[in-house]
Amino acid sequence: MSLSSQLLLSLNKLFPLPVHPFNLANDGQMSYTEWQFQKGEQTIQFFLDYHTQDQMFRDKTVLDIGCGGGGKTCYYGTFGPKEMIGIDIVPHYAEEGNAFAREKGLDDRVRFMTADSAELPFADNTFDTIIMNDAMEHVDRPELTLEECFRVLKPGGHLYINFPPYYHPYGAHLSDAIGIPWVHAFFSEQALIDAYKQLVRDLPDGQDRISFRFGKKPDGSDTIAYINQMTIKRFRRIQQGVSHPAVYQREVPLREVTAGLAKLPLFREFFVKMVVCVYRKQG
Repeated sequence: MSLSSQLLLSLNKLFPLPVHPFNLANDGQMSYTEWQFQKGEQTIQFFLDYHTQDQMFRDKTVLDIGCGGGGKTCYYGTFGPKEMIGIDIVPHYAEEGNAFAREKGLDDRVRFMTADSAELPFADNTFDTIIMNDAMEHVDRPELTLEECFRVLKPGGHLYINFPPYYHPYGAHLSDAIGIPWVHAFFSEQALIDAYKQLVRDLPDGQDRISFRFGKKPDGSDTIAYINQMTIKRFRRIQQGVSHPAVYQREVPLREVTAGLAKLPLFREFFVKMVVCVYRKQG
């Protein structure tokens, strides 16, 4: 292990870990899916100044992209949609989500399937609402994902997007084991990978976490494959190719005290907690 990785591991002992569903599940407190359900309101809180839950979901045909274990999708299902479909590229999430929907008595309106957001298996003009909560930073092909969203969205329908930008304090998505804020701004990708593997290797789900987070580059070296390093700058550049209007946008600061920093070009990427955007498909 490199000196950089050893330094990271030593520093990590000084920082408490944020609450993370993987660790809650390992401790027997609650499943990842139940955690999502309980946090459901938080996943749409930044849209509620623009649309209420009823405006987003009531009597609507809804697609939730990047649904994970399905808990948040089931939460949306409590607001009376006509049909709610959650998709994720991780195969076992569909089974977990469908089981959870049955447990909550929502399986008459909520269902889950495995699908790639860049190749949606739905006809044109299918959905009234599409929501991408904490998904834009994960998709492999964001431009194609947006094209597919507008293809399957009905005219007049809304696409709701929110995501933490890459240089968010925990934007590396390794905070289940590494508690150092902005760690990915100070250490190399390989140092992050080596330290993370060391930290989770003896956990009951350690190998699952490693497989979930990391992949291989063409040269055979490791990479953090779970995220696409979506910055605010990159997202704004992608938006230039979107022909439908953004009807609501926000950049939410980490804290009120850092709101000024979140507006400055040199600090913006580091002090914005959430990028929020609502699109309306033109007829």
